[in-house]
Amino acid sequence: MTSGEPDVSTRTELITPEPAEALAGMLDLDPPAGEGDLPALWHWVYLLERRRQSDLGPDGHPTDGIPAPPGPGRLRMFAGGRVTLHTPLRFGEPATRTTRVVHTAEKDGRSGRLTFVTVRSDIEQGGRLAIGDEQDIVYRAPGSTLPQDPAPGASAPGACDLSLDVDSVLLFRFSALTYNAHRIHYDAAYAAQEGYPGLVIHGPLQALMMGELIRRSGVSAVGQEFAYRLVAPMFGEQRMRVATENGERGISARVTDAAGRLTATSTLR
Repeated sequence: MTSGEPDVSTRTELITPEPAEALAGMLDLDPPAGEGDLPALWHWVYLLERRRQSDLGPDGHPTDGIPAPPGPGRLRMFAGGRVTLHTPLRFGEPATRTTRVVHTAEKDGRSGRLTFVTVRSDIEQGGRLAIGDEQDIVYRAPGSTLPQDPAPGASAPGACDLSLDVDSVLLFRFSALTYNAHRIHYDAAYAAQEGYPGLVIHGPLQALMMGELIRRSGVSAVGQEFAYRLVAPMFGEQRMRVATENGERGISARVTDAAGRLTATSTLR
């Protein structure tokens, strides 16, 4: 069930095992027990907006809603975010997600005019806040060059604690699981129109794999903030490599592509 005013979106649904089973299948894992808790970050396949086809623009994203594109033709990119897990979501109980825009900023970068939008979702279950989730979205003008991190950290392939073989089928499945119709992830011809040399590997998929590495290491995310940043796009069919290390600010993880190019970082603190 979805409701809300233009600047606030609210959705309530039962947390059932089936979406988690689907995500586990995509990751080649056994599904979590249906009477237990949802693993950290797996809430990204729940409480999704399911818009009408007529609401979508040429890029596959809705032309209005939260967030709404700041202007016609602006190209959307995922920049990072922060997830605070107060308590895991439980299967078999309803949860409510409330979403709003909490910050917008305009900047002139080397790649042209950029609009940064932060969207916050609060997920409640059993009358208390379970998850606080902020996502940073960037919009750029058509024809602008891709913004790059000042020091993306290109290097030879290094340590790898967890890997995922990414191909067009997996990208399609993750798009379907997260109800993300952005064509850069499954339509190579359209991805080229946006200036990408191949299909773009989802930012949330990279964040999810960093979270999975921490989770599979036996570290609990409950009561902590998982902050992640996409520092450079990852393209094409290849093996995603994830490694972790202990830093001064907490447990850190990073993602590199098959050539050893740093594409994402995270910290659990």
